[in-house]
Amino acid sequence: MKRLCGFICFWTGVGMVIMLILPLNFFTFAIMCVCLFAGYHLFCS
Repeated sequence: MKRLCGFICFWTGVGMVIMLILPLNFFTFAIMCVCLFAGYHLFCS
């Protein structure tokens, strides 16, 4: 469980850094939706 929480915190931090670099537009919104869908699908299936 500690590894999973660490994995989640690490990738949340990576996502925050990426969002600092990229402005919010349709492209970044589409990437966020794809990543959320893929993460949900991989974690729950």
